[in-house]
Amino acid sequence: MSSFVLEDFVGNGVLKDQIDSLMVDGWNDVPTLKMMSKGDMDTLQLSQLQRDALEIRTYLHDRLLMEYADALEASGKNLQELLTTSPTELHTAYKMRRGHVARFLDRGSVCKPIQMPKHLVLPARKVTAKHRNGHKPPSEKLSPVKSLPEDVIMASPRKENLHKLAFDQVSEASRNSTMTRVSIDSARPSSFMEPPEFKSAAVLLRPTSGREQGRSESKGIFSAPAVEPRFCGLVKARGLLEEVTSLAILEKIMVQKLAPAHTKGVKPFRSKDRIPMAPPFKASDLWAESPTIILCLRRPGCVMCRAEAHQLYSRKPIFDAMGIQLVACLNEYIDAEVRAFWPRYWGGMVVVDEQRDFFKALGQGKLPKEGFVSGFLFNAAARANYKRATSTGVEGNFAGEGTIKGGLYIMRPGSGGVAYQFVERNFGDWAPLDEVLQVCSDIMQRR
Repeated sequence: MSSFVLEDFVGNGVLKDQIDSLMVDGWNDVPTLKMMSKGDMDTLQLSQLQRDALEIRTYLHDRLLMEYADALEASGKNLQELLTTSPTELHTAYKMRRGHVARFLDRGSVCKPIQMPKHLVLPARKVTAKHRNGHKPPSEKLSPVKSLPEDVIMASPRKENLHKLAFDQVSEASRNSTMTRVSIDSARPSSFMEPPEFKSAAVLLRPTSGREQGRSESKGIFSAPAVEPRFCGLVKARGLLEEVTSLAILEKIMVQKLAPAHTKGVKPFRSKDRIPMAPPFKASDLWAESPTIILCLRRPGCVMCRAEAHQLYSRKPIFDAMGIQLVACLNEYIDAEVRAFWPRYWGGMVVVDEQRDFFKALGQGKLPKEGFVSGFLFNAAARANYKRATSTGVEGNFAGEGTIKGGLYIMRPGSGGVAYQFVERNFGDWAPLDEVLQVCSDIMQRR
């Protein structure tokens, strides 16, 4: 399994004695370490053995095969040499299970390397440059995440799996019009395999309820996948208004903190006793100072929820560079499930919303619930989502409430309101990463 615990990532190999030095230079979490470039390694003066170890461990972590990291590093081979090893030798010499052998040797379909957009600088590079007397951070290789221009009519979206959105980056002229329509290509950058159902998105420009009530919050994007009728058209999903939740509703929600953002040495679950619950606080405190992504998870033991959390947190360095905070919100507290979820699948802050007010807001006043039979067995999109998640190697269980659907909020700081709201309509729907990165990039540029 691939944990976001820094000590688990470096293991017992040559990087173990280097971990404190790396942290001083700003390389203090697993997603950041995985984005280290050759230029960074040169600046940090890593040995060839350390470089090979980091490459092997990054590759294994992407494929959720970290249980073999110590053995493969101890072999003395680099990654390219290991990838030419026969399946039989991988099984016999390194005790790799046959299903894991196939995942290890599959270089293309399982994941793609995560890179920092060109217009951003990895925060660790800034710390390293400062600590090492003015070394300039290595330049990035990837094109920047570009903001959509105002009032541009782009190519029409494909009809499969249409998303309804409300985009906030509009001109003053379009703010006064009833509706403007643009579309964006949603070929998502992702570490995980994506089913063919996820194609494109439409964007609808529409005032939020907060704007209609005269509040100062800006317009936001509303995103929700299409839901096909089931049982020969007899069962249809409840319709949703194409607008984001008003800040007046969200700022009244009370949550409790279960786990902090993970760093080396942070172990809030030292005891086997029940995790102590922090006093309730207003959810608005989460985004009071910084823009915040709030991932509302249906169930922390769900394989689809775990995979979504893992692929989102894997991009933590990008969000750090944008000044975006990451928070996971649960709708119930089960001690064993929280321990299993954090920080193995998610290293950000975890809070619980026991009144399920965030989830009611996603359902526009009602809990967005659906039964297993109609919501999964007879739902092709949900089954495809499950296949996508299990193909990554993530494991799950069936503990806890699993019928309440979740979603994702991107909150502007202070009283800025909702910048983006994604609603899980089919079990296992994920907010498109290109949409999330687009909105976060726009927030960063406007601050």
